[in-house]
Amino acid sequence: MRELEHFPNLVTMFFTRAAELGDAPFLWHKAGGRWHSRSWRETAETVAALAAGLKRIGMKPGDTIMLVSENRPEWCIADLAIMAAGCITVPTYTTNTERDHQHILEDSEAKAVIVSNDKLSRAVMPAILRSSRVRALIGIDKLRIGQASGNAEFYDWQALIAAETPDVAGIARASEGVTRDDLACIIYTSGTGGSPRGVMQHHGAILHNVEGCVDVISNDFGWDDEVFLSFLPLSHAYEHSGGQFFPIGLGGQIYYSEGLDKLASNIEEVRPTIMVVVPRLFEVLRQRMVKTIDKQGGLAPKLLKRALGLGAKDLDRGIPFWDRPMNYFINKTLRPKIQEKFGGRMKALVSGGAPLNPDIGVFFHSLGLTLLQGYGQTEAAPVISCNRPSAGLKMDTVGPPLLNTEVKIAEDGEILIRGEQVMKGYWRNAAETERVLQKGWLHTGDIGHIDDRGRIVITDRKKDLIILDKGDNVSPQKVEGMLTLQTEIGQAMVSGDRRPYLVGLIVPDAEWVRDYAEKEGLPSDIALLREHECFRAAVSAAVDRVNRDLSTTEKIRRFIFADEPFSIDNKQMTPSLKIRRHVIKEIYGERTDALYKA
Repeated sequence: MRELEHFPNLVTMFFTRAAELGDAPFLWHKAGGRWHSRSWRETAETVAALAAGLKRIGMKPGDTIMLVSENRPEWCIADLAIMAAGCITVPTYTTNTERDHQHILEDSEAKAVIVSNDKLSRAVMPAILRSSRVRALIGIDKLRIGQASGNAEFYDWQALIAAETPDVAGIARASEGVTRDDLACIIYTSGTGGSPRGVMQHHGAILHNVEGCVDVISNDFGWDDEVFLSFLPLSHAYEHSGGQFFPIGLGGQIYYSEGLDKLASNIEEVRPTIMVVVPRLFEVLRQRMVKTIDKQGGLAPKLLKRALGLGAKDLDRGIPFWDRPMNYFINKTLRPKIQEKFGGRMKALVSGGAPLNPDIGVFFHSLGLTLLQGYGQTEAAPVISCNRPSAGLKMDTVGPPLLNTEVKIAEDGEILIRGEQVMKGYWRNAAETERVLQKGWLHTGDIGHIDDRGRIVITDRKKDLIILDKGDNVSPQKVEGMLTLQTEIGQAMVSGDRRPYLVGLIVPDAEWVRDYAEKEGLPSDIALLREHECFRAAVSAAVDRVNRDLSTTEKIRRFIFADEPFSIDNKQMTPSLKIRRHVIKEIYGERTDALYKA
């Protein structure tokens, strides 16, 4: 078993791997229909030149630099160069509004901004102009800026790098003075419950995550030439640690996906060995796979049904000997076809960022894909625990804690964490820091317990618990997850705090809506379609199916349709695809309240 060295900081880890791997490919992007690679050596030279350039234009150790970019090789290069210059990266989402950028720019006290392209600069520039602290704006691509404005000087990425002679050895030596305790980045939480807060992650916190994840891979899968497909936004702590620094620690290759619409084809082309993904994507993939198999007709749907039954047995107590011939047949027919759609060499699909419905986990396991549910939060850099085969895969758990991570359960059931991965605190927010960090323990806000195999079981989120008027506690995530497993339902949110029962807000699945409208000869426009009683009855039947498997207090008694899907663009979802309850409640609160009067 290979073990990861104990590095003093993230930059030293990168330069060590670059020295070892030299001209081997590291970062990949697609342009002109072809994948293009950048070697470890070339990346190290660019990082060293950019770090020198940042110092030359006045960036000092401890300065904060905001990074606004889509996933691409330059994101990784900028992040490493900022840290190599002794500065602190402040990643922000590409979906941020001008107001969001203004808040983060002011709160982080950024001295410079790196922005990838002209489109993204439009939301950032007004915030920069109003800032008295920003001294430099660096454009990765050509920006259409006629002249410098305000206090900020404009710099071209290529020119800034070209002006320096790359001194990889010199920058690497200088970086060795950075300790694991030094601040690496300030990552702003995605704001499911309000304004984003800056989480201070130190080098040791992210390295702790990398070491723990490498331990999982080494013990359970073997550490080889790993290939990652980066899809989630790198400004999210999950992708930042799991999709960037974890691959660097492994000496792996990183391919940058072209986006959700091309993700399936990218997976087949790249043939990744590891992917970190959010549950919502698994839900979408499951629905598409079921639909494709159902359309094939014949034996395929029957094989799928048998596979799901066998997969559930396998996770429970193992496949009994009388089922093994059928399992062998499915291994030779259905599962290879599914695995090929995922590239054919996938070791593990790692789910994080939000709770995973156990049925989704059973589904993918049944089709021969190893799905590991992880658990974490930005305040823990972000990984706290992860399922792994050696601990026994159980889809209603999030696995045992990472290496060198302490977990205990408070008297009220809250999960508490202690370890090097715990944040330094919230940037410029002492009150919140004191509330969340107590005597070295991170109070996660999640409720749960530890099972007899040492695996964490999360039962709910403290602040998301719905308490009905008679005192019954209901987990909204559980009910919503079961709703979105239905073919007819794409998204859902339930509410009912201090009410007698739950009500739902439903977004019908777009593909199902098109098929239903065509079959029934009805308009495909959802605004018109939902006025038809037969359409509402079809969705209601899906809700009834879910209700049959729920307790009395969990059942959805009434529902309404949402005006539009929850999305990042309309601010009803975070960039990591979690619903923003407070935003949705503001929009639909009166209408869901009216359901109790009907």
